[in-house]
Amino acid sequence: METIVDILERNARLYPDEEALAEINPANQPSHTTTWREYNLIETAEGDKYRRSMTWREFDAQANQAANLLITRGVRKGDKVAILLMNCLEWLPVYFGVLKCGALAVPMNYRYTAEEIRYCLELSDSTVLIYGPEFTDRVAEVKDQLTKIGTFFFVGSEVPEGADDFNRYIACCSVTPPPVELSADDDAAIYFSSGTTGFPKAILHAHRALYCSAETERAHHGQTRDDVFLCIPPLYHTGAKMHWFGSLISASRAVLLRGVSPEWILQAVSEEKATIVWLLVPWAQDILDAIERGDINPDDYRVSQWRLMHIGAQPVPPSLIKRWKKVFPWHSYDTNYGLSESIGPGCVHLGVENIDKVGAIGIPGYLWEAKIVNPDGSETKDGDVGELAVKGPGVMKCYYKNPEATAEILRDGWLWTGDMAKRDSDGFIYLVDRKKDVIITGGENIYPVQIEDFLRANDKIKDVAVIGLPDERLGEIAAAVIELKEGADATEEEIADFCSELPRYKRPRKIIFAKVPRNPTGKIEKPKLRRIYCGDTALVEQQTQE
Repeated sequence: METIVDILERNARLYPDEEALAEINPANQPSHTTTWREYNLIETAEGDKYRRSMTWREFDAQANQAANLLITRGVRKGDKVAILLMNCLEWLPVYFGVLKCGALAVPMNYRYTAEEIRYCLELSDSTVLIYGPEFTDRVAEVKDQLTKIGTFFFVGSEVPEGADDFNRYIACCSVTPPPVELSADDDAAIYFSSGTTGFPKAILHAHRALYCSAETERAHHGQTRDDVFLCIPPLYHTGAKMHWFGSLISASRAVLLRGVSPEWILQAVSEEKATIVWLLVPWAQDILDAIERGDINPDDYRVSQWRLMHIGAQPVPPSLIKRWKKVFPWHSYDTNYGLSESIGPGCVHLGVENIDKVGAIGIPGYLWEAKIVNPDGSETKDGDVGELAVKGPGVMKCYYKNPEATAEILRDGWLWTGDMAKRDSDGFIYLVDRKKDVIITGGENIYPVQIEDFLRANDKIKDVAVIGLPDERLGEIAAAVIELKEGADATEEEIADFCSELPRYKRPRKIIFAKVPRNPTGKIEKPKLRRIYCGDTALVEQQTQE
């Protein structure tokens, strides 16, 4: 069985001079006048260019140089190399360089605090850290505690004390691939859980899982060499990278957009002739809101070639897709469900041919099985709520150094996802909620996602999160944290009236107008909301004022 390293080398051999990757930095475009600071995902170094790119030959050569550099520093097969970089042109060649030398790539969340960086480096047994200028202060804060890290490589100018200049050293290394044999069963990468249910766990994947994600993505979305994938989410997460694997396996071009706003997305689609864009729910909402306000006219951009818009990482309100299809009626649409433990997106997906089932997360993906189970492992009847379990070649090997947590989630080859779901008579799966997010009020189970989807149909609401608050009489009550659209105004009474169509026990007992926090992959940070609204009153007041 091939590995994704083999795919990269094949592309370099067959299409050496074709562009593989481009990086777009709208903040450095001379004609750009809008800051969109609230959307920036990437810190921009002074002097960065608006557009950089590389061919497949250059991509593979840089990966080989990175691999050979790591080998000169004593990195051997099975070692762990951590990557702490913002999305940039260097990210993927570094990742493949780690794989090519037989080491395990350990991508790190760019929003980690210094303490979280220390924790994840220690947990993963990483011996090398490759990091960028955005993280200089955070790494310096814990550097003396990182006793397992033998080498610090810095990607950028102004190399800090105690780190080596990655760009200078890599330029001296051979472009010949290192003589390291890789197999499908070899360990390939350690990813970290999103932390939405607690402190991150280390997720160990084999090369087989990475290759599975490439095959699954191409089977679902039919990438050809004519496609152009606009990649916006962070590459440290399995979602964005595994969708990009569809570009890798089809030898098609991809564009990394450094930052995000409605204008920047449509501008990049237009200039780069993008055909596939993966969006998070808030970004799709922002595009539609900007168009409806008249801030953006889609006719000003070349978007006719854009054939597929797909969304993952979170439940998708059906009302959002109905709005989207009114503006972009020719778009194919897909919802992708997955988790880092199942190598990201695709273990369940809607399918572009099943637009009539919008609201469902779909059916088992290519190479995957799925079932809805009761606590004892028996399968539920159609229509009954149970826990979603999936099985396929992309399932993790284990939680690294955590056999207890592994045993809880892996059972007889099935991955128990922790997501509550139900299946209809046609075999389509509907996500109900996270198992740990279920609210039990007066003995009744309330699934927050159902209330959130209902509230998002309100034209004034931009985003909403429903959480359980302690209640002496009922145990818990449902509270809706509501973020209104720009310029919109609403009262608690107005929202309560809107919810009158819900069954009485599902109606939120408390309405809070505040910003809804989401992590970089678009998931609502409900533990953060619970800490705010179930604990410190001062934090409640601060969040409400924001």
